[in-house]
Amino acid sequence: MGILERKEREKQEMRDNIIAAAITMFTEDGYEKTSIRKIAEKIEYSPATIYLYYKDKDELLYDVQHEAFDRMAIEFRKQPASTDPIKRLEHIMENYIEFGIKEPALYDLMFIIRSPMNVVEEKHTWTNGDDAFGVLFQCVTECIEQGLIRYKDPMQASLSIWAMGHGLVSLDIRCRYKIFELTEEEKATMIRNAAHQFLELIKT
Repeated sequence: MGILERKEREKQEMRDNIIAAAITMFTEDGYEKTSIRKIAEKIEYSPATIYLYYKDKDELLYDVQHEAFDRMAIEFRKQPASTDPIKRLEHIMENYIEFGIKEPALYDLMFIIRSPMNVVEEKHTWTNGDDAFGVLFQCVTECIEQGLIRYKDPMQASLSIWAMGHGLVSLDIRCRYKIFELTEEEKATMIRNAAHQFLELIKT
């Protein structure tokens, strides 16, 4: 391995260490309570080292978000070997909801907190969710091509399905289901049933 290749590998390893520490601290302590200095202390480097990679905490959060979406995409691909796109779509919805319920703090960083989108405004693009959304979009496209759902536009269909899943997860993260006075098991059942009923409604 040449000098340049080794330096690039070392840079990537440092970036990975920073992101891993940030994920832990953002989800356990909260984004607002976590500083660059605290992250640096956790990985035993100076804050100046982190600033070589990220100009501020928002820019670091953008890369944390990217890592989180990669994890979500992996969950989306944990599907049964089925040629039926409807069954795959059901599993994508189930995996989306399960991911959000099991990782509420991470989900908050991905979809609810405003901060990483400040970086998007500077970059004029947002690609963090491309892979995960691409899995959903491809499955929805197959459903439309086979005449399995009522939608004709795959983008509109994907947006509607995503919005349904996001709404269910967000209400849970923000504790809005307390109005129903349900046990945790009853709440989980209600969320999953609502998702499945929505998919039943859009089938042809």
